[in-house]
Amino acid sequence: MTPAVEVPELAITGSTGGLGGMVARQLAGLGSAQRLLVRDAGRAPELENAAAVVCTYSDAEASRRALEGAKVLFMVSAAEAEDRLQQHFTFIDAAADAGVEHIVYTSIYRCAPDATFTLARDHYATEERIKASGMDFTFLRNNLYLDFLPLMTGEDGVIRGPAGHGVFSGVAREDIARSALAVLRDPAIHKGRTYNLTGPEDLSMRRAAEVIMEGTGRTITYQPETVDEAYASRASYGAPQWQLDAWVSTYTAIAAGELAGVSPDVHGLTGQDPISLREFLARPVL
Repeated sequence: MTPAVEVPELAITGSTGGLGGMVARQLAGLGSAQRLLVRDAGRAPELENAAAVVCTYSDAEASRRALEGAKVLFMVSAAEAEDRLQQHFTFIDAAADAGVEHIVYTSIYRCAPDATFTLARDHYATEERIKASGMDFTFLRNNLYLDFLPLMTGEDGVIRGPAGHGVFSGVAREDIARSALAVLRDPAIHKGRTYNLTGPEDLSMRRAAEVIMEGTGRTITYQPETVDEAYASRASYGAPQWQLDAWVSTYTAIAAGELAGVSPDVHGLTGQDPISLREFLARPVL
């Protein structure tokens, strides 16, 4: 008689990406059994005590099968897309149908139905869908990724956008991963909790440009734009309107003060101070 194979009760999404990959590797390092939900099994990281299962957020039946027997689900928000919210809803409903008891979801700082940053509205709606599902939840509301800041710089070394004099408390992806790990190691004590994950300081875009210049040796400046100028300077990319709105509203959300404010939650979860932009630029790439 063939012995039954134990199915991991912890399911992880996004393991082929940056954040989910960090979390999966750290869990493996602790010896935790995990189920990796991936689009392509061939791209799943090879980790001890990890089993790859294929599904997509938009495929309800495949997601339900992939999640059968899972108790805790780490749900990394889907890649930006026009139908991302519907993908989230489909996946959340499948998780509830499969018997998942607790979702840990990567949301965004100060998400709200009327948030200036357009994609933050989708995160709010996703949180509400999870709450209505009957499953327990923990929300990790991340500020702007420090990892993304250097990519906002044009080839000419200029960061352009209508951020005005507003500030943001950007957080390193490494800190988000460590915070998620802390939750996933003992999910029960984090049920119903929302954590705001920020870096240790508020930065204006002008100050961020100065720090990036100091850290990289490149000449980096910030050039404020009006909203009209921001749309015009991005028109050549040929992006759809929803994407343009997301790009521009990243900056207008900063101008509106919606990404300001330092939270103690990274330290509270991990016992370590969050990484500053200066420290991030000096760290080796993971």
